[in-house]
Amino acid sequence: MRLYAILIYVFLYAPIAFIVAGSFNAGKQAMVWQGFSLDWYAKAFANPLIMEALTTSLYIALVNAVLSAVIGTLTALGLERVGGWTRAGFDALIYIAIMVPGIVIGISTLIAFASVFDAGNPLLRMRLEMGAWAVIAAHVLFNTAVVALLVRARLQGMDRSLVEASEDLYATPLGTFRQVVLPLLAPSILAGFLLAFTFSFEDFIIAYFVAGPDVTLPIYIFSSIRRGVTPEINAVGSVVLITSFVLLIAAQLILRRAERPAN
Repeated sequence: MRLYAILIYVFLYAPIAFIVAGSFNAGKQAMVWQGFSLDWYAKAFANPLIMEALTTSLYIALVNAVLSAVIGTLTALGLERVGGWTRAGFDALIYIAIMVPGIVIGISTLIAFASVFDAGNPLLRMRLEMGAWAVIAAHVLFNTAVVALLVRARLQGMDRSLVEASEDLYATPLGTFRQVVLPLLAPSILAGFLLAFTFSFEDFIIAYFVAGPDVTLPIYIFSSIRRGVTPEINAVGSVVLITSFVLLIAAQLILRRAERPAN
């Protein structure tokens, strides 16, 4: 079993290690090692097309993370105040949003927006089209569910006596939320923000369907590798990989640290 586990991990992570190693190749051919060099990272960041795609991805990921964190937190707080079939129905919607494959979300979002544009453009006398905002809308659907689950888990483990003590001291509901509830939920909200940013930044499937004329970094990478894999593309892919890896570790550390007081 250990041998099988090792082989599986090698099968999964060897291609990733090859991409990272290829980004440091001094030669122009990714398959032929010609020495160690950081020139491809410098060339990648000097490429205006790559920087434009990177800026678009960062903009989409940041706006998506903010909206997902706000809406997901409000959703978790709202579901704590309802019960019965209402909560069960919203729980089902949250889990469905997470379980639905990205390609289904991308296709359904494309069809929905295309239908709205066909009906609305003649009435509004303007041309609405796909773009970065359409990617944000599609990403928020998935990431709001992720944030809501994280915040709800924190709410269930929160010491309710602190809220009751605040109310006994004649604090207003807004004051209780701002001074007691929000600080306790802050680690989960921050972790959800980082996860939402990561999932949006590295997403290709959904963005490919609804990005329209806007090009994100994953879309640029996909378009480039169709003409062949180069060390420059390996460098860009390594940056995306390292960024996602660091943000995921940070989110995990924040969640673990937040669980300690609750235990």
